[in-house]
Amino acid sequence: MDFDFAAELPKLVQLLIGVAAFLVVVAVILVLVDRAPMRRRAWTHATILLLPALLFLTIGLVIPAVRTTLLSFMSGDGKQWVGMDNYGWMFTQPEAVTVLRNTLIWVLLVPLLVTSVGLIYAVLVDRTRFESLAKSLVFLPMAISFVGAGIIWRFVYAYRSEEQDQIGLLNQLVVAVGGEPQQWLQEPPINTLFLIVVMVWIQAGFATVVLSAAIKGIPAEIVEAAKLDGANPIQMFFRVTLPSIRSAIVVVMVTQSIGTLKLFDIVRTMTGGQFDTSVIANEMYNQAFRYGETGKGAALAVFLFVLVTPIVIYQIRQRREALR
Repeated sequence: MDFDFAAELPKLVQLLIGVAAFLVVVAVILVLVDRAPMRRRAWTHATILLLPALLFLTIGLVIPAVRTTLLSFMSGDGKQWVGMDNYGWMFTQPEAVTVLRNTLIWVLLVPLLVTSVGLIYAVLVDRTRFESLAKSLVFLPMAISFVGAGIIWRFVYAYRSEEQDQIGLLNQLVVAVGGEPQQWLQEPPINTLFLIVVMVWIQAGFATVVLSAAIKGIPAEIVEAAKLDGANPIQMFFRVTLPSIRSAIVVVMVTQSIGTLKLFDIVRTMTGGQFDTSVIANEMYNQAFRYGETGKGAALAVFLFVLVTPIVIYQIRQRREALR
């Protein structure tokens, strides 16, 4: 492949200008920090170092958030004020209600299943001979992107007619036991559950690692005392292990809840939101970029932000309490 330097020259010039501007900003910051008065140096340093971050935060987050909020009250072309019509559409139209229902199912099931699978796996492999290998195997899906995982699982759920050889693992197993192949991703509402399986498969490794570390952090004195009192394995799990790792379970649940609310890749890759599988993030993309309904897309974005905010606030409070 030939590289046309003349054709790419404008882009290279823009890149050099960007690098030069960055170096100038860094140089100015260093000069200001070095020349700051000795008596107020701490406050001056903090102000100078935080200003660029605050500036980028304002440009990249605050201004877009305000603009998106305003667009949520506008028409699809962003020229007419429609008030709460976009939010009314979100809660009254069947297709939008289906999106909200699917998102609710994801948020209820994914954190619960991921945490449960991770906890059970962490307890079973704790201090076993092949613990490292077992954790590595369950953590491997975390190295795969959501798009890559979606493509893999599309092959797992792949469908062909009875007359043809099945290439999908699930349908091959069904045919092997005498059943008929099914179009798993086209049959609502069960297709949403099949998509959830992919998310659980990816995130179970994260939960396992976090919860396993928490289990190993339980003081040995507590474990020994429980054993001396005659606690059996089930009692040890519910009366010692679970209470001791409560904070770690909360971290996993909160992390998975936020990640699930923002879910886009898996649904987009596997079904494109068709067959009643769309979620808020996917529908937001469709409305804003495919259908040209920027007002509805912005309303979905604002609603998503409202859903995520309480979870983030709760996590911040938990973090502060843990540091006290």
